[in-house]
Amino acid sequence: MSIQKKAIFIIFAALIMGSSLNAQKYFTREGKVSFFSDAPMEKIEARNSKATVVVDAETGKMEFAVLIKAFQFEKALMQEHFNENYMESNQYPKALFKGAVTNMDAINLGKDGEYSAKVKGELTIHGVTNEIETTGKFSVKGGNIVATSSFTVLVADYKIEIPAVVRDNIAKEVRIDIEAALQELKKGS
Repeated sequence: MSIQKKAIFIIFAALIMGSSLNAQKYFTREGKVSFFSDAPMEKIEARNSKATVVVDAETGKMEFAVLIKAFQFEKALMQEHFNENYMESNQYPKALFKGAVTNMDAINLGKDGEYSAKVKGELTIHGVTNEIETTGKFSVKGGNIVATSSFTVLVADYKIEIPAVVRDNIAKEVRIDIEAALQELKKGS
């Protein structure tokens, strides 16, 4: 194949692939994630407003990443113990979700309304990946899109070890709340 034919083939292939890359995508780098542990001895809550979220409105594919060290606690010592002793955030710096909104065909991100979402995928925390299924909601108003979800995870499912001395202070189940104000991902962003 001549160089000209190869160039034309590459351009043609890029145009075909480019059409699928033009699928409507939404994202944020300022998603909010909080978690809440309600144990008899102590309530533990932390917030993070630096989550990256990407949603493909055509396929429903969704990815979510959050830096563990970006969680903020009310008490500095609690934050230090969380990062060093439990989450080992130097070794496992991110929590990731890769999956999809399985009912994306019932959601219109271009039209005002509230849409229930069914989400399924793999959640990786502390180097351990588990399948999860949960529900969420897309709220669309005046072109603004907010995705929310709330679900629980078992600490043991992610091999997060809690020392016996503080075992009563930390719940075995943790609630995770997510809120992401999404923007259209423009070409070149």
